[in-house]
Amino acid sequence: MVKFRELRRVYGFDEVAIVPGDITINPDMTDTSFTLGDVTIDIPILGSAMDAVASPAFAGEMHRQGAISVMNLEGVQTRYDDPQKAIDEIVASPIDRVTETMQRIYSRPIKEELIGKRVEEIKASGAYCAVSSTPALTKKIGPIAVEAGADMLVVQSTVTTARHSSRSLQGLKFPELLELVDVPILVGNCVGYDIALEIMETGIHGILVGVGPGAACTTREVTGVGVPQVTATMDCAQARDEFYKKTGKYIPIITDGGIRTGGELCKAIASGADAVMIGTPLAQSIEAPAQGLNWGMASPHPALPRGTRVQVGTKGTLEQLFFGPSSVSNGTQNLIGALKVCMGMVGASNIKEMHNTEMVVAPSIKTEGKHYQLGLS
Repeated sequence: MVKFRELRRVYGFDEVAIVPGDITINPDMTDTSFTLGDVTIDIPILGSAMDAVASPAFAGEMHRQGAISVMNLEGVQTRYDDPQKAIDEIVASPIDRVTETMQRIYSRPIKEELIGKRVEEIKASGAYCAVSSTPALTKKIGPIAVEAGADMLVVQSTVTTARHSSRSLQGLKFPELLELVDVPILVGNCVGYDIALEIMETGIHGILVGVGPGAACTTREVTGVGVPQVTATMDCAQARDEFYKKTGKYIPIITDGGIRTGGELCKAIASGADAVMIGTPLAQSIEAPAQGLNWGMASPHPALPRGTRVQVGTKGTLEQLFFGPSSVSNGTQNLIGALKVCMGMVGASNIKEMHNTEMVVAPSIKTEGKHYQLGLS
């Protein structure tokens, strides 16, 4: 008998809409805080571990806005005594040579003494210190960062599973990592129910959701792999809820990538996310170290780059991005204001209550009633 394969219909942010609630509340009565382990921030925003938006100084600015920045332990901050000089070189590189430039810059060995120094610089600003590394180096450099005072460890790869086949004698096992460091461990990235549930069972504290949606990421183009964010978030959130029912342990879900507007932030939360991780919107801030450019963590891969430098421009301050006042009408500023208004419209007083919000498939959401905005009149 011939077995036919079927394609499952999945959804991204542009294809869904949030349904108003049966009751409404004042936006100023809503609570947007996010907690992971001992770390609590006022707004559910984590900054991507990209060198364009993750310097110690930028971490301090993020903290002042109530968010948290994640620093890449394998980026220029730990390879160069003067990391800004390396960032400036990437910024100045011609477009036809930028991948080559990044491959050269990121080939410089990591200096272990810089790990502790950067963590101390972040802590000196009064900010929480979150750091990120790939699974291959986590056991080596993660404990160094934690010993220096890091408050959160993010283990991040393009695709994360609880079981990984490798020729190496000993891969990264999350239960062993939990014994090595005594801070919350956030793991990513994944996009499916079964994988999310299996990762939660290892004892980690949070999961990053998203493969391929970021503005600076080319994973879908290079490998064809990825799942649109609304479906990916809903599937992983369902695993979180099932795990909570079985164990009483709540594992936060953080949607990572593809979020540019307040509407997309709201849809991510309504899909089940407890927080979001963003990169490109932060790169558009005046405070960002890369002057309106951004590039992904996988961009400088020596053999198969899965990212590129993108020109995103400088749009305003971090305060404008998160809290306004907005000088544009496209939803790219005052993200938290948009979230609070949406929570008021659906009657959700906090992030968890917003997970109960009804969503509908809305294929025409970008064009419905928008004749004049699109210049079609």
